[in-house]
Amino acid sequence: MSGCTSLQSSATQVGGVRMTDARPVRDGGTLTVALNADPDKLDPSLAQTLVGRTVFAGMCEKLYDIDQRGTIVPQLAAALPKTSADGRTVTLRVRQDLKFSDGTGLDADSVVTSLLRHRDLPGSARATELAPVESVRATGRYTVQLKLKEPYTPLTGVLADRSGMVMSPAALKKYGKNFTNHPSCVGPFRFVERVGGDRIVLEKDPNYYDAAHVHLDRVIYKPIPDGSVRLAHLRSGDVQVGDQMAPVDVRSALTEPKLQLFNSPSLGYQGIGLNVGNVKGLGEKPGKLDTPIARDVRVREAFELSIDRDLLNKVVFQGMYEPACGPISPESAIAPGVQPSACPKRDIARAKKLLKEAGVKTPVRIGFKVSTTPESSRIGQVVQAMAKEAGFDVVLQPMEYATLLSETDDGHYDAFTSGWSGRLDPDGNISNFLQTQGAMNAYGYGDPKTDQLIERGRTEADPAARTRIYQELSKRVAAAHALIYLYRQKNYVVAGRSVSGIHVYGDGLVRVKSAGYTR
Repeated sequence: MSGCTSLQSSATQVGGVRMTDARPVRDGGTLTVALNADPDKLDPSLAQTLVGRTVFAGMCEKLYDIDQRGTIVPQLAAALPKTSADGRTVTLRVRQDLKFSDGTGLDADSVVTSLLRHRDLPGSARATELAPVESVRATGRYTVQLKLKEPYTPLTGVLADRSGMVMSPAALKKYGKNFTNHPSCVGPFRFVERVGGDRIVLEKDPNYYDAAHVHLDRVIYKPIPDGSVRLAHLRSGDVQVGDQMAPVDVRSALTEPKLQLFNSPSLGYQGIGLNVGNVKGLGEKPGKLDTPIARDVRVREAFELSIDRDLLNKVVFQGMYEPACGPISPESAIAPGVQPSACPKRDIARAKKLLKEAGVKTPVRIGFKVSTTPESSRIGQVVQAMAKEAGFDVVLQPMEYATLLSETDDGHYDAFTSGWSGRLDPDGNISNFLQTQGAMNAYGYGDPKTDQLIERGRTEADPAARTRIYQELSKRVAAAHALIYLYRQKNYVVAGRSVSGIHVYGDGLVRVKSAGYTR
């Protein structure tokens, strides 16, 4: 994973990988990062969005993190976890003398408090990934012991994401449900204010254990959904970093001498979620819906067959992304997923045949919720046109991203643009979404065989055996057509040439701890 991409290079070089910039920087200054959406709750237990994870990267460190090579490394933990011979007892050592942004100290009890909250808080988006944890207790001032219901191979990867974020117990007690407006963690920056739809402001935290290597005074995150507007602000210097830049805007910036590009392959996926049984809301038991796509899998398969993944990539993304047809990225070091060349091709004749066999009246109406970004609008329009040829009437329902999340979590939809930034362990791309009553299963999908395969994948330690399990699981999920995987993004971040020290790895986060200005 080496190489680099400069915005002064030709368009054909965009596929190169450039994750970091190590030029020396000066102390001081404010860095403004333009996000493609307004983050959801700034509460690690409840948050669901990639843009939220980017903000957390500035203020909420985790027990573990990943490095440039995608290797898990200790962050708040002092070392990698130790697991007993039977795989059911895991011991974590926590770094000493760390302080939260509110000045209170971090110890083993703090870690226990956060892990139990992540697992047990009603509505927690972390509940599924921590469900195998039977108990957590402090066995020393800086030692934590987890007892597992069964061996759980993905655990270290889980603790390298939001489930591993440790929150100040004092802040949790003081603010309760309002913690999202007063988040306090350990990080290079601390929370100052949030103005909904406009900005989130962080400032350098003097309590941070590595404050000497934090150069910026402040970081401001501004939601700017329109990529062309983000690019315009980059050109003018009003913002210094543009996150999740769309291919069309990357190409527009290729000849800009004052800008630079960071990119990395994605571990995630993007696609279309279909409501097959979400009648009572997120995480509830699947029920029956009286819609054509919920009643008959043949209708869902026909809808998928109406879409040309290669053409969608060319029309919407300038050919700069990769088609996808499964939950696991080919870039995954564990159980690599399906290669783009193996994805099913568009087949209008078979799609029409399936609709006829299903006995549905055509055109089949599908309400398709999309966010208000230009990119999402283009996706909606292309899918709408393609599906029409097969016998579908796709009605676009554009809305703000936060509203889209709320509506789909509650089950008020037929179809929506559904995506995930990806995790190192394949379980992180599957269990939350496709396990029956999973914490982020907005589709109402429930299948005992799928649940069994998920459990087998979690408990199996042998890499070859896990690969076989996830291959079978991917086929099972593909046959259900509840989540139609369409493409994998590349993580494109554009920054001003005077900015150095930011890092963009395979998880798609913009890390600003060591960021600063070269002049």
